[in-house]
Amino acid sequence: MTPIKSIAAAALLLLLSFACLAQDKTTGAIKGKVRVEKGSPADVAVILRQGEREVTRTTTDKKGDFVLARVAPGVYGVTLRKPGLSVGSIEPVEVKAGKTRTLGDHLVLSIDEGSIAFIRGSVFTEGGRSVPGVRIELARIVGDNSIQKMDFRMTGETGEFVFRLPPDAAKYRGFSGPATGSEGPLEKKSRAR
Repeated sequence: MTPIKSIAAAALLLLLSFACLAQDKTTGAIKGKVRVEKGSPADVAVILRQGEREVTRTTTDKKGDFVLARVAPGVYGVTLRKPGLSVGSIEPVEVKAGKTRTLGDHLVLSIDEGSIAFIRGSVFTEGGRSVPGVRIELARIVGDNSIQKMDFRMTGETGEFVFRLPPDAAKYRGFSGPATGSEGPLEKKSRAR
């Protein structure tokens, strides 16, 4: 291909892309960025609705960005949903023809405490005194009594510890030992539901 033909082809593509962008000035768009308190902002459901009726939906990308394109002019509500996180809602959101309504990046979804299982406990001496600074390891029981180590915590000043887990039914086993690493099984198995 000669340089002149290459330039002509590039110019034609550029002209067509502008024509496509300018073609639909009867609809608008909504864009924004969702942040999450903990975890990934990917795959948050972004639902556009008028009243209770769903108009369209999309999901966020791995950075939390989303775009709802080809939206008819009007007033809408936007609902943000992801399992384990609180539901977010923005109202009213006005869309104008030929314009993109930017919701910004201040859309933050916090953790929904109702969708998390907690395993809480305390470590005491035989004499009933609380023991701070004890390493508590948590393992999930998988298969035939084999375990998969998950996480650890150090007990606080009053010997307390807490693990936050997904609400799936599972069996867990805790191990305790001083911060130096010697371990012994806790007397009780915990089960999150």
